[in-house]
Amino acid sequence: MTGTIYGVGLGPGDQDLMSVKTDRLIRNAKHIAFFRKAGRKGQARGIVEGMIPDHAVEFPMEYPVTTEIPLADPRYNEVLSAFYKEVTDHLINLAKSGEDVVVLCEGDPFFYGSFMHIYTRVKDVVDVEVVPAITGMSGAWTATGAPITWGDDVLTVLMGTLGEDKLTQHIKDTDALVIMKIGTNFEKVIRALKAGGKYDDAHLVQFATMEKQTVCKLSEMTNKVTPYFSIIIVHGQGRRP
Repeated sequence: MTGTIYGVGLGPGDQDLMSVKTDRLIRNAKHIAFFRKAGRKGQARGIVEGMIPDHAVEFPMEYPVTTEIPLADPRYNEVLSAFYKEVTDHLINLAKSGEDVVVLCEGDPFFYGSFMHIYTRVKDVVDVEVVPAITGMSGAWTATGAPITWGDDVLTVLMGTLGEDKLTQHIKDTDALVIMKIGTNFEKVIRALKAGGKYDDAHLVQFATMEKQTVCKLSEMTNKVTPYFSIIIVHGQGRRP
């Protein structure tokens, strides 16, 4: 008998927003795996603080690079591919030995998450199960206190890593908008929002659903932005009764 690799979605950051299934799997886990930056505790690990059994074996998967190598550099994919193979081999070996492994995933595992790179490598080798969750963007637009879409509004989700021209065009073409992965692209995103005519309607949500959550109009933002946990929201204003 082989074990199962579970990719469990943790939701936007509040333990109370996890699914019952995710909560049960974490609290009964014998092996827990999670991504983190070298030298850091890891956001996913922090979210489940107090939930992991004392006897569980933890397997931190430390990214070899984050922003040290540009995305366009061929070395970026080479280094990450080697990393994913290494951690995936370890997870597969555990599963083949009969052990279940719970892999912690921020947000939803199939929505721009690192677990997808594990899933594609293990799905044809051992049993794998994905537990969906509330996305970070859902937590962000809920934090603004207003619906993200009305009637026939089109919602577009953009990555801040896109080129400025593409960002601007998509911003112009949509009704409602979510921009993620802002990172070092913050100034570029601001320019695109202005060029696309949606800057004045944008909200910036930081640490959605977490203790440090902040919400403000982007045009009124005065404090330093924490790019990794920041999401920009523009609400649709479509048809309603």
